[in-house]
Parts: sequence; structure tokens; C-alpha cells
Amino acid sequence: MNDVKGLRVIITGASGMVGEGVLFECLRNEAVSSVLVVGRRLCGTTHPKMKEIIHADFTNLAPVENALSGYDACFFCLGISSLGMKEETYRAITYDVTMHMANTLLKMNAAISFCYVSGAGTDTIEKGRLMWARIKGKTENDLAALPFKAAYNFRPGMLIPTAGQHNILKAYKYFSWLVPIMKAVYPKGICSLEALGKAMI
Repeated sequence: MNDVKGLRVIITGASGMVGEGVLFECLRNEAVSSVLVVGRRLCGTTHPKMKEIIHADFTNLAPVENALSGYDACFFCLGISSLGMKEETYRAITYDVTMHMANTLLKMNAAISFCYVSGAGTDTIEKGRLMWARIKGKTENDLAALPFKAAYNFRPGMLIPTAGQHNILKAYKYFSWLVPIMKAVYPKGICSLEALGKAMI
């Protein structure tokens, strides 16, 4: 099914719903030979081809940067809702952390690819009224300017969790009944985390 084998990947955000779903797909996909999960807390998953680094400060990766070398791709799934957040706080988490990780990975891996989970409605003009969309747009734009082997932005709408996931947003549990309706009305606005993980790989 895949035309590549032996991929060594780094995943961030695996203690959240999106990252955990992508992690599940990487662990069962034969194209991926090893996975390094980098997070602030344990993701709750163990597997023979997975290693995990717990690191609290993503704005200072110097203590762990040597462990980030030798990888083919980063699947950056770390993110947070902008609901109720001030712009500077959201920017620090969404833009600053992402760019610091991206630049550190380039320093340690000259030919790495970067897959960034953005969001439907992202504003790459950076002029719109929605704060989160402008910041996501700037993040996409500045990632594209870096000398990665390849950089990809993923803009999912509603995501369907993978069976067995533990880190599922409460809202998805309450609104799962909407999935069949959304599939019928707006099929392009809904995606499974299995499909997202496969697309990244």
C-alpha cells in the first residue's frame, strides 16, 4: 500500500485526541519502523517500536535535542483550543512552540519532512477577524519558508476517533451522533484519524 518503508517519525501531541489517533496508525503501519513520542506527559500507549520522551518546556529543547536526530519526519499534532484565550497566550503555544520545534528538528535532521495539523478555515493571508485562524495561517506560512525536505499542512474539520483511543475530547462523545449527518451533508468536512495518519505517512 505504501511506497516507502522504514520511516522513523517523531510525534507531538500524542496525549491528545489527534496525536493519539496518528500514533495508533503509525504503530500499526508497516511503512513506519520506529516512533518517538515527545510530550509534556505520558501518552498512555506502549509499543515495541515506540519510544517516549517527557519534556516540560517545548521552548527549550536543548536538553533533549540529541535524541531528536536520525528521523525522517515529524507529525506535529500538538495544539490547543483558542476558546477563552488571549491572543498572546494562544500565539505562544500555537506559533512559538511549533516554530521552535521545527527549527530544532532542522538543526538535528537536514532532510526531515514536517507535517503540521492546522485546521479548517486557517487564514494564510493573516488578515482575517478570527484570531486563531490568523495565527495558524502565520504558522503555516513560516513553516513553508523553512528548508524542510517537504512541509505539509493538514486542515481537518471534524475528526472521527480510532477505536481504542483513550484521549477523546468530551465534545466528541456528546456529538458523535452528528457524524452520519455530516457525512451526508458535508462529506469533505469530516475525516477519520486513521485516514489522517495514513495521509501523513
